Amino acid sequence: MEQQVIPSDYTQYAEAVEIIKHAIERCRYRSAAAVNKETLSLYFGVGKFVSENSRIGCWGTKALPTISKLLQRELPGLHGFSESGLKRMRSFYEEWRTFLIRPTVLGELENHSSKKGTDLIRPTLLDELDIDEHLLLQLIGQPFNTEFTWDDFVKISFSHHIEILTRSKDIAERLFYIHCAAQNAWSLSSLKNYLKEDIYSNRGSLPSNFLQVLPEATYAVKAALAFKDEYMLEMVNLENVGEREQDWNEKVIENQIVANIKQFILRFGNDFTFIDSQHRLIVAGEEMFADLVFFNRELNASVIVELKRGKFRPNYLGQLSGYLTVYDMTDKKPHENPSIGIVLCQDANRQFVEIMVRDYDKPMGVATYRTAQEMPENLRKTLPDIDKLQNLLSENDSQSETVR
Repeated sequence: MEQQVIPSDYTQYAEAVEIIKHAIERCRYRSAAAVNKETLSLYFGVGKFVSENSRIGCWGTKALPTISKLLQRELPGLHGFSESGLKRMRSFYEEWRTFLIRPTVLGELENHSSKKGTDLIRPTLLDELDIDEHLLLQLIGQPFNTEFTWDDFVKISFSHHIEILTRSKDIAERLFYIHCAAQNAWSLSSLKNYLKEDIYSNRGSLPSNFLQVLPEATYAVKAALAFKDEYMLEMVNLENVGEREQDWNEKVIENQIVANIKQFILRFGNDFTFIDSQHRLIVAGEEMFADLVFFNRELNASVIVELKRGKFRPNYLGQLSGYLTVYDMTDKKPHENPSIGIVLCQDANRQFVEIMVRDYDKPMGVATYRTAQEMPENLRKTLPDIDKLQNLLSENDSQSETVR
């Protein structure tokens, strides 16, 4: 068999193919996005038309099935315009009209139309006998909050919108799911999983990138729910370690946590098992030491906790990301999920953390802690007595969470 000769400039051709391929993919994405935007606006307009004629107009109870059948006859193979589809369009319009069709918005559109002609809005905008398939695109304007933009709204499919409208009744909750679905390109099945888990109500307030970087929906949800944004570390007492702040550091906190590891686990959660402190990691002949390593049975993943004094700094994430990379290379078992990293510091600006953690591909979050002397007196009284906890736990040492 004659051996195939590969041209010397084959590599250059392969690179050209990659460049062309990416251009095609970008074009396909833009085309799909444009079609989705037009489709949403069409469905909104049809929903308005159906709503006004079936709710307050003269249509009878048989109108929607009859219209659907006639549409199928006129446009064979038409999808989405069944009786139930028309009802979903009506629901889409009715659920959003309160927030979109406001007097000030309509006034702005009418003023703009009178100055620049009728390209943006026709005189029959409110005419019940006509459908403006561009009405939605004309109405969407300013965001409801700093995390939501109308780009998010038109990025997700009509099926995504209906799923959110059906399962969520609160506007803030709906905006949350729209934003997350758009930014993280959730499939419809992933969105259904998140809605079923009710991550809006149950989500941990820990600023993290879990939902963005963890590929499997259920695991991402569990990770988001597993951690809090602040921990009360009543087992850490810094009153006697020195009068000046520089007399103590992270090592002091770590030692007290390790000495009271059972209490620390109670604060973190029952599914945590202690693995090691100052865990040695070696890569390419270089040594690193992770402060605390746990294993979470529910997540089936290791958790590296990096302790820091004072306020959060962006470089902490880079350090922790390095630990996670090496740990997953050397320590993670094949059946385990990607390891998770938590920076535990005394103070953090949530919005700043969310921006800083965004570009990392390792699952990480930032939590804060309060020590015994930082807690208000009334809060100290509500916490369990450490001596009692130690006595209780010592009675069952054979089932200790600690692994050596």
